[in-house]
Amino acid sequence: MAGPQELGDPLGEGALEAEAPASSCLAGNRLNLDVYPEGCRLFHKLYEKRREEVEQVEFLRLSCNEELITSTLSTIPVLKGLKSLVLKGGHTRDEIGTPQRGLVASLPQELGELSHLAHLDLGFNSFSALPPCITKLGSLRSLLVSHNSLQGLPEDFGQLSNLTFFSAMKNQLQSLPQSIGELAALETLDLSENALESLPEEIGNLHSCTELDLSGNLLTGIPSSLGNLQSLRQLHLHSNLLVTVPASLAGLPNLSRLDLQNNRLRSIPPEIQSLPFVHLRGNPLGEPEVPLQPDSNSRPEKLQRLFLEAGEDSFTVTPEGCRVFLACGVQFCFPLGATTTSVNIHFQKHSPDPQWVKLKDHDILLSEVLELQPHGIHFQKEVLIWLPYASTQYLHDREIVIRTFSGQNWSDLRTRVEWKEKPKKHVACCSVPHFSWFLVVSRLVENECRVPQEGALLFSTVDPNIKVTFPPGVTEETRTVKLQVLPVSSEDLQEITNDPETVASPLLCLSQNSSIDFLQPVKIQLPLPPGVTGLTLDRSRVHLLHSDWNAQNWNDITSQVVLEFTHLYALFEVTHFSWYWLWCTTKTYIGGFAKYVYKRLRMYQVNFIALQRKKDPEQVLLQCVPKHKVDPVLKRLHDRYRGPEPSDMVEMVEGEQFFAAFERGISIDADRPDCTDGRISFNFFSHLKNVKEVYITSEVDRKSKSVKGQVSFYRGAVPDDIPEEVTKRRKGPDSHWLATLPIKLPKLKSQGKEQPTTPNGFSLPPLNLGNAETGYLTQANLLAIAGRVGADWPTIGLNLGLSYQEVEQIRYNYRDDLGAQVLHMLFSWAQQNEKHPDCVDKLISAMKESGRQDIADEITAIIALGRQKYRESIRRVGLDQESSTEDSAIAMV
Repeated sequence: MAGPQELGDPLGEGALEAEAPASSCLAGNRLNLDVYPEGCRLFHKLYEKRREEVEQVEFLRLSCNEELITSTLSTIPVLKGLKSLVLKGGHTRDEIGTPQRGLVASLPQELGELSHLAHLDLGFNSFSALPPCITKLGSLRSLLVSHNSLQGLPEDFGQLSNLTFFSAMKNQLQSLPQSIGELAALETLDLSENALESLPEEIGNLHSCTELDLSGNLLTGIPSSLGNLQSLRQLHLHSNLLVTVPASLAGLPNLSRLDLQNNRLRSIPPEIQSLPFVHLRGNPLGEPEVPLQPDSNSRPEKLQRLFLEAGEDSFTVTPEGCRVFLACGVQFCFPLGATTTSVNIHFQKHSPDPQWVKLKDHDILLSEVLELQPHGIHFQKEVLIWLPYASTQYLHDREIVIRTFSGQNWSDLRTRVEWKEKPKKHVACCSVPHFSWFLVVSRLVENECRVPQEGALLFSTVDPNIKVTFPPGVTEETRTVKLQVLPVSSEDLQEITNDPETVASPLLCLSQNSSIDFLQPVKIQLPLPPGVTGLTLDRSRVHLLHSDWNAQNWNDITSQVVLEFTHLYALFEVTHFSWYWLWCTTKTYIGGFAKYVYKRLRMYQVNFIALQRKKDPEQVLLQCVPKHKVDPVLKRLHDRYRGPEPSDMVEMVEGEQFFAAFERGISIDADRPDCTDGRISFNFFSHLKNVKEVYITSEVDRKSKSVKGQVSFYRGAVPDDIPEEVTKRRKGPDSHWLATLPIKLPKLKSQGKEQPTTPNGFSLPPLNLGNAETGYLTQANLLAIAGRVGADWPTIGLNLGLSYQEVEQIRYNYRDDLGAQVLHMLFSWAQQNEKHPDCVDKLISAMKESGRQDIADEITAIIALGRQKYRESIRRVGLDQESSTEDSAIAMV
């Protein structure tokens, strides 16, 4: 054991101050030190002062996020009577709130001599292998090693013959030893969220197992020996790569839940599909086998492959079928015979407009909107589509779905998530029933079941403690019921309420496909709020809340229902479905309080940044960034941009509109499609890039002094259901002001001659790049673009195809006039390429290759606006008869 000096003088003044709390936590045979910031130091203090008492401890808890944990581990084996040992990390968090793993990666061999140890928790640590001493613990009944980096289990793991509970969730396990079948007493086995690709046949020897969780792995199949687990009640296999399951599972006599959601099951034994407790959502049942990265040799028919480049917006599908790969990462598969004639497909991406893209309260938008035309076209065979989406942290309470617009409303399609190797990212895949608009959304996990006259039982996969029981005779006709759960952490609730005594259960939302209430009451089971048990429950503080579908008003219905309590659960009966929420609090006006908390749960904390390009300060980047992403974004932009510190934190809601306005002598081009009343419009989506680059000017003469202006951010039209805290108004005329950041345009450098309107000897031709149908770039558009190019013009010129000699000649001829250099480069190229059919696409590509995505986006927006105006003018004068006839013919395909 380390001496006093090594421990930083624990006998000194600081330790004496800690002696009281250290002594108080030694209660009988229990020592709980993981709640103290220096628990390990206190352990050494106690061991030195009260050694005999400490050696009698049977229950010990320590935090593994402390540097002294290593020296503390060497002392633990002297606690010969120890029955329960908790050595967990996760007690500290990083700057974005992620729990930090503990420092423990190994254990002393002497720990295996603790002959009475029955419970061992090593969660949230840094183990890459299970310490050998663990398999020596013959009395061990409960072992938790979740949230580590284990890649395998030792071959002698089966020696733990008394083990009844084992959890290794969230590791990197790739295989299991055959000896796992020797764990005859094992009742609960949790191996979820690992990398298991197969299971040994011996797993079927776990005859005492009642719950087996293998979800979130890479399993393509499971052994038929699982049909031997006669005690099994719950089997979780969702979120794997299963293509088949053995029919033997249907013979398990005690099985009450079989979760097969989000796999690759295209067929399933009928005896399993008929089980009332099987969950199959997210599987391509009945769909043809089409791999994500199609191999032309994998099927008898070889489908043509089409690879479209940036700028292309259409392709042709023939009766022979094809596989289409768009430059943006979207993929299609049109099988052989999908069409009877050739069909021209048009596609276009749109920025999501919250007035059109209606999100539910807890939805997260993960992609732009993809439009496919002709709208409503039907195919002879199903067409598959793969949509890439913004990366999002895996959360067990959320799922990815593709949402489509039918012309009247949005609906969710049966979706599965696939892994795309090149580039490495996830994509959402589904069969599309029609062509219209599509996007990817992350929503709360939706569990559903069919309720017949005989009744049914519905569990939540997010929290299995939440269940709904439908008794026999509850309905005359079979109906479908859906269940969603929103977990609420105690930390979030206390931060919002500033009341440590207020706790609440997860939110439960129930819905059905019938407007008729149930004929008999439906029993709901909710877990009691954290820290509350049936033994400590104060019924006067318990409130059951009910809300309408929009969660606008929460009503206390405690006196209207019969609430029953067990040690862990609250049970009540209802006949009407919507939102339910169980609270334990001393607050009186609980309905309004819950409304406030619910709406705060929807908010995101964000910062605004405004940075100027170092080479061209007239180019300004504006972005709204979630708080935890600010530092990585600034680090990435540091080499090319400079500017003030980010704004203070503000709160915004998914899909909320806001504007950026340049003030105090600084202005922008009002011809931008996204400019409204001189303000640049944005829509905030937490997982999309809320960023734009704009070119600013000033009417102030900058020859003698710089211009010190500012950019202010204002909230747009605020929906009615946004909390008052979000819409707090600043005093004065700026009623929706959010933040203001300084912008400075430097004094212009003196030049040898006045900048001419046009370069000397070079007149601006009346150019129109493109055509009326696809959209024009006019001379005015080119002049506006030239004003944004700045010092990047040589790189852009080279990417447009100008030779190095041409670029150097322009640089020399107009060496004292940057504006003339840009104009000469751009208009001389435009004059030479005006008749070329893809000149606009070439200009967009050149901007992207030169690192000027901002200009490329602006050109794309101008072209899209021109194309829209052209189509509207055609419709107005009645010249769209030919296209209408063509669409009608295509719809008959």
